[in-house]
Amino acid sequence: MEQIFGLSDRRSLIAALALLPLAACATPMGRYTVEDAVRRLLQLSSERAFARLTEPGGFYDDQLTRIVPPDLSGGKGGAVLSALLRTNAVRNQVARSLNDVAVDLADNATPIVMEAVQRMTLADAVSVLRGDPTAATDLLAREARGSVVEAVLPGASRALRSDMFEMLSAALSASGGRDYAALADNVSGQIGDAIFRAIGREEAEIRRDPGATRDPILMTLLH
Repeated sequence: MEQIFGLSDRRSLIAALALLPLAACATPMGRYTVEDAVRRLLQLSSERAFARLTEPGGFYDDQLTRIVPPDLSGGKGGAVLSALLRTNAVRNQVARSLNDVAVDLADNATPIVMEAVQRMTLADAVSVLRGDPTAATDLLAREARGSVVEAVLPGASRALRSDMFEMLSAALSASGGRDYAALADNVSGQIGDAIFRAIGREEAEIRRDPGATRDPILMTLLH
């Protein structure tokens, strides 16, 4: 592994890179740059996260990513919705349906996240070297969360008006349908947050044990 970078002390390399000016960090080390390594870290973290999330039950079966029925008690139809979701049986049924929707909509978010990974700048790479176990994901979320939520919002809105949510539809229709937008916004926001929490968990695991990836870039940069 040392042959890739031509340096024997990896820890010294990382510490030195974190202190270098941006122009110095842009210099290729062997075949790779620090920016290449950060992109690879985010790419692999995202791939692993989406692989889990798009499995059946990918959101619901995980406390970290589970989508919950929102509290819209302050809205126009709040009294009807609160009564509807008061029992655990109904609430769990609605939650499972919301999470099934999230699994389907995660596919819409995948290309947006991967595109954002490719736009990572050199300043991002330096910040990651100095950051915590989810530093790369935090940067990615700041850049891409809005686009992810925007991408899943139309699908969430359509799903909430479908037969799958017949009970919610009836309650919202009774209130003039004015809470549809608030409900769709809430669910879309939850999906976006869950996606980046899942990516952050994968990033932290890769940082904890980069050798398990068998990726020469990550093993050299993060070991």
